[in-house]
Amino acid sequence: METTNKKTIGEYVADDFRTAAVFSKYGIDFCCKGNRTLAEACEKKQISSKVLEDEITSVMQSTNDGGIDFKSWPLDLLIDYIEKTHHRYVEEKSSVLFMFLDKLCKVHGGRHPELFEINKLFVEGAGELAKHMKKEELILFPFIKKMLNAQKNNQEITVPHFGTVDNPIAMMQEEHTIEGERFAKIAELTNNYVPPADACETYRVTFAMLKEFEADLHKHIHLENNILFPGAKMLEKQFTVLDKLTQSLL
Repeated sequence: METTNKKTIGEYVADDFRTAAVFSKYGIDFCCKGNRTLAEACEKKQISSKVLEDEITSVMQSTNDGGIDFKSWPLDLLIDYIEKTHHRYVEEKSSVLFMFLDKLCKVHGGRHPELFEINKLFVEGAGELAKHMKKEELILFPFIKKMLNAQKNNQEITVPHFGTVDNPIAMMQEEHTIEGERFAKIAELTNNYVPPADACETYRVTFAMLKEFEADLHKHIHLENNILFPGAKMLEKQFTVLDKLTQSLL
């Protein structure tokens, strides 16, 4: 197993997504804060790095049940998957949760005032995610596909208006962190999505949907932060090297 002071949490999950369950078990953020080492995360959580290492080793050495190896996918295929699976999920589930949360506030808000804050946070988060995804779909993702096409056809690329791919990626990662923190607050307010004793069926369904929404968001952010974005940066560097070689020959 690679030493913990070299390999990041995000890299572990990128290599084997089953390790995400281990990190989640200990409340370690593998998506927005996946750039930390195991040692750094364990120090922050005050848990034994040896215990965590043993659990991760056990998971990685067990027989893989056919889980998808996203790290091996071409970047354009990964982009299509993210859009059709995770972007579409956010769009479809948000409208349903808007309706359910509004109903809960009206019916149960008197006894459970935290519902108003949960509703406010979710509405804000869903709105920001919609804008975030649109920026990816209209700006970042098309440029990554443009680079792939240029690479395939041995062509040069023009410098985009945002300069380097690092700039929109930095913005996307910052927005990921904000949403990760927002949904962590929702989890706290819902007692980790455990409905109260007097909860009706709609209450229970809503909390279950919020829990699923956060889990999907974690995987969504992981695929971008830990696989797609590093791949896009490496791809752009190939054009930078080619450009330098061309300049040296002039």
